[in-house]
Amino acid sequence: MTRRFANPPVRSVFTFFALTFGIAWGLLVLLLAFPAPIEAAFGPLRASHPLFILAVWSPAISGIALVLWYGGLIGLRGFLSRLLLWRATAGWYLLLLVGLPAIYFIGAAIGGTLTREALAQPPILELLALAGFMLILGPIEEFGWRGYALPLLQRQMAPIWAGLIVGILWALWHVPAFFLSGTPQSGWDVMPFLIGATAASLIVTGFFNAARGSILVAILFHWQLNMPMWPDAQPWDMYLFVAVAVIVVWVDRAAMFSREGAATEVMPILLPRPA
Repeated sequence: MTRRFANPPVRSVFTFFALTFGIAWGLLVLLLAFPAPIEAAFGPLRASHPLFILAVWSPAISGIALVLWYGGLIGLRGFLSRLLLWRATAGWYLLLLVGLPAIYFIGAAIGGTLTREALAQPPILELLALAGFMLILGPIEEFGWRGYALPLLQRQMAPIWAGLIVGILWALWHVPAFFLSGTPQSGWDVMPFLIGATAASLIVTGFFNAARGSILVAILFHWQLNMPMWPDAQPWDMYLFVAVAVIVVWVDRAAMFSREGAATEVMPILLPRPA
């Protein structure tokens, strides 16, 4: 019997969140519960630790698994075609290329750490290698958060509410990392991060919809958030993200508060949508 392909139903977003948290938090609980044997097997915890990478990739694993479940390889092809979407107004790219780095430099200046951070930069080749690694670490999450979950939520609600829901869950998903030494979050305060990550989700939601549901722009946005070339400006960068989010939502309010024009297709090919 030939399987009937269909775009994922809205209810599958709950499965996505359950899988994403189950994989990531399950692995992090193992790291907390059995640090010695895991360190003996895989080395000390750091960003390149295989279990840490697996946890970071859990949104992508969950999203792609559900795409394959509902759409098979044809659906996956449609899903990945959203990597080719990039057209958006110049203002969004100005925000991506200039605005986001400025947040970190201004935040570090406010916190009085700009000079210290500048002097602590590694050699350029090491910095470029680290930037390349960061491209395949955190940004891969976007195959799940914005690639799968956001379009489904936008079928039922305006982008501002969908972006808030994804942002809150995205922020909370990171919480166990604050209690693991060796992770970037271990030296940060939790509450500013939760607030800032939620605000960043609103910003990228507007960009994502302006680019017609582009996974590519979500990946590039996330890469800028993790870029090692920018100074560590915690917690001031998080507060600046809130200010920028308010401006973005106000300027883009016609799109943010309306479902019309929001990207809602997970697999944008000719597949029947479930009732």
